[in-house]
Formats: sequence, structure tokens, C-alpha cells
Amino acid sequence: MTAVRQDAWSPDDDLILAEVTLRHIREGSTQLGAFEEVGERIGRTSAACGFRWNSCVRKRYEEAIQIAKQQRQKRNYLKKQAIAATPQVSSLSAYEATDERGFKAETQATEELLSIDSVIRFLRQIKTTYHDVGRQLKSFEKELRDKEEELGRLRGENERLSREVNNAQSDYHTVNDDYKTLIQIMDRARRLAVLTNDEEAKPRFKMDANGNLERIE
Repeated sequence: MTAVRQDAWSPDDDLILAEVTLRHIREGSTQLGAFEEVGERIGRTSAACGFRWNSCVRKRYEEAIQIAKQQRQKRNYLKKQAIAATPQVSSLSAYEATDERGFKAETQATEELLSIDSVIRFLRQIKTTYHDVGRQLKSFEKELRDKEEELGRLRGENERLSREVNNAQSDYHTVNDDYKTLIQIMDRARRLAVLTNDEEAKPRFKMDANGNLERIE
């Protein structure tokens, strides 16, 4: 048993409903037969198909419905003409002529049908193209958002590295100044040490009670 769908009607479902119903109208069949055929194809009840046709889809195909009705009238007229013009005995030529006219009428009707089908195919192609363009736009938008996020991350990383460089330069200047100060202190200490050693190396004397100089070790 085929499951009955309860979901929303899609554009493809509406196209199938329109194509089948228009064909049934052209062929002189009933719309109920069309709704039953559509229901079997898309998994819906014939009542749901009829309600969808009358409430929504029919309004979009008024011109196509009129063309289909005209084609049905032509078919019925040609059939009646063919039956009335058959004299049972020697009407073969008349029948052939009628059949030729019927063939031309059928050809014209077929061309009109092909025209409608071409329009439907064209609409389907447009819908597919719009869907493809929509998907591409969404892909481009996502890629753009990713690039913007990456750019923001790189900007933040650049600011962090700039702060670290500035801090490193500041620390370098501080260390360099401290190093110069240390060198100056060490240089003064070295000079003081040399002077002290020179003073200690000089001999020292003192005078005794007799007025003689005496060296002090």
C-alpha cells in the first residue's frame, strides 16, 4: 500500500499536477481521472490533488486550460465529421480527406502541446538555474565570512606581535642602560683598585728621635 504524503506541495508537484490535468482536458478525460493519476505518481490522495488544483494551481494555468479545451473541441469535431462523412460504400476518398484534415489538426494540436511543454521545461530550467545560483551565492557568502574571520584573527595576531616587539625593544633599552651603568661602575672600581695598589706599593718612612728616617714596612 502506497504511503500518503502529508508534507507541503513542492514546485515539482505542482508542475506534475498541471501537466497531467491539462493532458486529460485535451484528451476529453475527466479531471478526477487526472487527479487519480497524479495521486499515484506523487503519493497523494486524489482529493488532495483536486483541492490543490482548484485552490492554487488552476489560477496559474488559465490560458493553458483554455487552449486545452479548444484542442478537445477540435478533436471531438473531427471525430464527428469523420463519422458523418463515412457513406459505408464509396466514401474511402472522403474518409481519407477527413483523416488528412484530422491529421493536420492533430499535428497542430501536438505543436501547441509541444509549445506548452516547452514553456514548462523552460520554467523548470529557470528554477534549476536559480537554485544553482542561490547555492553558489550561499557558498560565496560562507567563504567571505570565513575570510573575514581569518582576517580578524590575523589582525589580532599582528597587534599582539607588535606589542611583544615594543615590549622587547623597551626591555632591550633598559638592559642596555643597565649594562652601560655596570661597565662604568666596574671601570671606576678598577681605577680605584689600581690607585690603592700604587699607594700601598710606595715605601713609607718615619723619623726617629735622633732625626734619622726609618722605613716602615
